[in-house]
Amino acid sequence: MKEKLMCGIKVAAAACIIGLTVLTTNGAESRTIKIGAIFSQTGPASFLGAPEAKTVQMLADQLNAKGGVLGKKVEVIIKDSGGSPEKAVSFAKQLIDEERVLAIIGPSTSGETMQIKPLCEENKMILVSCAAAETIVNPLAKYVFKTPQKDSQAVTWIYKTMKDMGISKIAVLSGNDGFGMAGKKQLEDLASAHGIQIVANEVYDKGATDLTDILTKVKGTAGVQAVVNWSIVPAQSIIAKNMKQIGLNVPLFQSHGFGNLKYVEQAGVAAEGILFPAGRLLVVDELPDNHPQKKVLAAYKKDYETRFKEDVSTFGGHAYDAFMVVIEGVKKARSTDRDKVRDAIEQLKGFVGTAGVFNYSPTDHTGLGLDAFEMLTVKNGKFAIYKK
Repeated sequence: MKEKLMCGIKVAAAACIIGLTVLTTNGAESRTIKIGAIFSQTGPASFLGAPEAKTVQMLADQLNAKGGVLGKKVEVIIKDSGGSPEKAVSFAKQLIDEERVLAIIGPSTSGETMQIKPLCEENKMILVSCAAAETIVNPLAKYVFKTPQKDSQAVTWIYKTMKDMGISKIAVLSGNDGFGMAGKKQLEDLASAHGIQIVANEVYDKGATDLTDILTKVKGTAGVQAVVNWSIVPAQSIIAKNMKQIGLNVPLFQSHGFGNLKYVEQAGVAAEGILFPAGRLLVVDELPDNHPQKKVLAAYKKDYETRFKEDVSTFGGHAYDAFMVVIEGVKKARSTDRDKVRDAIEQLKGFVGTAGVFNYSPTDHTGLGLDAFEMLTVKNGKFAIYKK
């Protein structure tokens, strides 16, 4: 009788341990909400990843100082991929299998995101990417979302601006990474619908330090009225300088990956007049007080610049949005059950972020429209809203 009683106690204890482990694993009973983050804090994409990592840590600190979410503290586990897709995959596996996080935000680049997208989907892990390529959410994956505006929307803004300027023949330059290739495809696919003819189309190595040869070829192409560069690498600054050096005096358009003043600083006077579509974070001071984003943008800008003593960037803004989307999902679900949070994110409407006002749906995991963009330019070394 005594042996049977002891056996029963052991079985019950084991069952309790197993049950507690399950509850802790899916986050329902954990004392903290663990969110993983993969950012390119170092390496060629550090202009993206460094402000992203700083932003997420700042937000977690602010949230925890107010008591956390649902009575739980938020723990952010940040991994530095250095822009390497291989490292991103390794860190994603670690965050899923070992850290058992509720969600992953990031990576910083499209190439890294595309590498971990199937991994997250297979493991039913929420992924809110800070990268922009449209292929991240098209084709749609149940657990994968992103916060930057769509490539196609950025291209539409560029082409509409060109039409207003009387530009119809252009040269397209793109880096040979995931973001560059995705943008190149959108530029090609949407050109004819906007009356644009691509008369030169060149791809360069993402690690290139001089692009004079390609730009000299572009200069020799008859009829080129403007250049569009699509990249997130230092080439954004190099192209501007090389164009000035060889006297290629046509407008330079950049992608929405140009939203960091450090690119302007690196290009120097050659950056003057560059045009690019972006969210309103970079020009918040120019917005009217009644703009729906003004309060959020101004608060984030002030908090970030006060704490880190550097200019805010759209990339830090993408991390702000990704982190807050997960937090809003937890609040809406009133739970840390991953599937419930995923469903809440997909149903999120009217969420004001730095990139725009998000309205996710079962068919749209970007959640932003054309109105999330402004066309910006570089004026006196600063960003400003472009005026016709």
